[in-house]
Amino acid sequence: MNENDPYTIEEKKELLQLARRTIEAYLSERKKEYPPTDNPKFQEHRGVFVTLHKKGDLRGCIGYPTPIKSLLESVVDNAITSATEDPRFPPVTVDELDDIDIEISVLTVPKKVKSHEDVVVGRDGIIISKGFMKGLLLPQVPVEQGWDLEYYISWGCRKAGLPMDEWKRGVDIETFQGIVFGETDLMD
Repeated sequence: MNENDPYTIEEKKELLQLARRTIEAYLSERKKEYPPTDNPKFQEHRGVFVTLHKKGDLRGCIGYPTPIKSLLESVVDNAITSATEDPRFPPVTVDELDDIDIEISVLTVPKKVKSHEDVVVGRDGIIISKGFMKGLLLPQVPVEQGWDLEYYISWGCRKAGLPMDEWKRGVDIETFQGIVFGETDLMD
């Protein structure tokens, strides 16, 4: 464990189990609960995304980019939302759950950078914005896709609903880092 990753393996497993139990309870009974916790790390307000994969393919990804709720509440909320409200996919069904792998990204607070050249692929997630348009990509995305920096920034623009080369004309760029962990790595 290092200072950039304050969570133990056991805490990460606990959060992944919470996300899975939450999705199962919500899909089968429409129940949503925030279990009590004495863990001060779970009570800290953190930005959190929950990503679902089905047999390796993206199946849902929703989150809070900024720390608006506790880590525990954010995992519960975004586990349900990723499974049921990602507009790119139909809601997950109970029958699919055995084929779903869960990944959690706990985020640092976004910070504005002066230039796209300040972004480090593999370390930084990005938020691209211009006017009311805004798009976010998690730090693991360009690595998984094999993108270089310019392609990453271009896809950030696309995610914001802007032309892919809009960054050449000027956009606001914020970066954040993530502690990313998933069932495929940690669960038996």
